[in-house]
Amino acid sequence: MSRTFLPQRLGRFGAASLLAALLLTPGWLADASAQNLASFEARTTVHVLPNGWTFIICERPGAPVFSFATQADVGAAQDPKGMTGLAHMSEHMAFKGTRVIGTTDWAKEGPALDKMDAAYMAWQKAKDARGADPKEVEKLHEAFEAAQTDAQQYVKPNEFDELVSREGGVGMNAGTSSDATTYFYSLPANKFELFAYLESERFSKPVFREFYKERDVVIEERRLRTESQPTGRLIERFIAAAFIAHPYSNAPIGHRSDLERYTMNDSMAFFDKYYAPANLVTAIVGGIKAKEIIPVIDKYFGRIPARPKPETLRTIEPAGGAETVVTLRDPAQPIYIEGYHKPAATDPAEPAFDAMADVLTRGRTSRLYRLLVRDKQLCVAIQGGGSFPGAKYPHLFVLFAVPARGIKTEAVVEALRPELERLKTEDITDEEMARFKTRAKADLIRSLDSNEGLAENLANYQTLFGDWRELFRYVERLDATTKADIRKAASATFVDANRTVGKIETATATAAPSGASR
Repeated sequence: MSRTFLPQRLGRFGAASLLAALLLTPGWLADASAQNLASFEARTTVHVLPNGWTFIICERPGAPVFSFATQADVGAAQDPKGMTGLAHMSEHMAFKGTRVIGTTDWAKEGPALDKMDAAYMAWQKAKDARGADPKEVEKLHEAFEAAQTDAQQYVKPNEFDELVSREGGVGMNAGTSSDATTYFYSLPANKFELFAYLESERFSKPVFREFYKERDVVIEERRLRTESQPTGRLIERFIAAAFIAHPYSNAPIGHRSDLERYTMNDSMAFFDKYYAPANLVTAIVGGIKAKEIIPVIDKYFGRIPARPKPETLRTIEPAGGAETVVTLRDPAQPIYIEGYHKPAATDPAEPAFDAMADVLTRGRTSRLYRLLVRDKQLCVAIQGGGSFPGAKYPHLFVLFAVPARGIKTEAVVEALRPELERLKTEDITDEEMARFKTRAKADLIRSLDSNEGLAENLANYQTLFGDWRELFRYVERLDATTKADIRKAASATFVDANRTVGKIETATATAAPSGASR
């Protein structure tokens, strides 16, 4: 599990030129936060447009390139009941272009898209009707297919992506989590105005062309990643069992029945609500100057009308009153997951949870690796940490184990649980504490090495905390964390009534998977 200050694409960060420079600075571990915050404040500008869109501009002299990350404060937790997967679908639609890009004739394509969606809704309504006439349903389906074919003739597939690539853009991608949706790529600095035009257009006037074709792509993605994978099915059931009230129970991919039913109009309404300028943060990092690009930002992004910022989630997950166990019987290798409810990443106790994850599962010197993998040979892998399935709201501290061949999950549990109890009653060692703090600070520095990584971190922290500076203040909270804080967090967290368990028990290959039981 990655630290809360690291984006999900942790593997994108390479070795550190910045890290190397800081390692040569005397006392960098002792006062890294102060040095870095002062340095970054001197070249970082926050610019908020009248419509509410926040821009964070970090000047990094050097190569004439820049990277950006736009974070929409919307994820699977905002998916409406009966329409799970809409946040993820919005991410897909943001690459389909605008009324200018991606079309051969918008004047004709627009009405054709409206006709297509109307035909789809008529077909869906007929299918749902009690005592539906199969012939009438088939007739309406044919009408939808014809309308979809008609709309397709105006599409210039992938034009948005190709335009960015042709102008020197690299790394174009996006990701949807339970908390947020993030878009990013890099461009030469002399293409900044092109960036401003493209991004302002696709977030103000998106066109949801090829909607039902793309929805089929998402359904296939779900089939491959969740339905066809025992671990994927287990994790989906595990999360649903862990959250009985909070919408963290929504998997970002969505439920198949929802994916098969929501419409282009549903997705557009969702986009209009959650992609209001006040719900967006864009961080721009690289060889640019704030005073030169702010007028360009104002020109393009400032023309987007203001809309209300969506309401915050109201639901609070009730305190656990009983352990929940989800068992999936499948001809697959056993898997064991153990999760405990914990506070949001913004809680002051967060470094204590990071410390526990480090001590328990990070690297070959960690307690659980030595015990379960090296010494007892009960597992072939063990991971752990927080931010699951999100970090913005109270979530789970999770331990994920892969038992060795022939080892049952009960043997893993018998060895694992005493280590959790030990954290409640014994201080971690001085060596473990020093190792954790050193690695956590090094992780932070590595995450700042690339323009892409820094942009994503700035956008994420601005969205999560309301202040990008909290990215650097983590080190202060880290240094203030004591062994007693870790014991206190462990004692409050690792209790039976706060636990959710998910496991795969290997069934015989001839028996059909039984599904999950609780």
